[in-house]
Amino acid sequence: MRVNEILRSKGDSVYQISPTATLAEAVDTLVKFNCGSLLVLNNETVLGIITERDILKAIASQRQSLNNLLVRDFMTQDLITGKPDDEVENIMGVMTSRRVRHLPIMEGERLAGLVSIGDVVKAQYDILTVENHYLKVYIQS
Repeated sequence: MRVNEILRSKGDSVYQISPTATLAEAVDTLVKFNCGSLLVLNNETVLGIITERDILKAIASQRQSLNNLLVRDFMTQDLITGKPDDEVENIMGVMTSRRVRHLPIMEGERLAGLVSIGDVVKAQYDILTVENHYLKVYIQS
């Protein structure tokens, strides 16, 4: 299975935020959409990602109001990305070894979507469920 199949199933909409937004606004957006990360975009250009972990690090290091801290100063800029034609197994390995839970999927410079570790695990589970079914049918016949 390829990543584009996950995106086809879940859709390509991505929650995003401006680099000039405050961390308080980022927290509000994360809560509003019940998600763990926001892509930081300037127009159509992906600048980085801000995650729950980034916000916790900012709180621990700054000890000041989230209203005074900007997303651009705490976002992860060195993005690890995937491509729509990547195999899900490879993406799972990258996400596990690099300890990331959200992976932007890029087609060249264009954002194609975002997959979470939950999306990847669900895709793997679905594959195993189908394989298990066919193995049982084969054994029983």
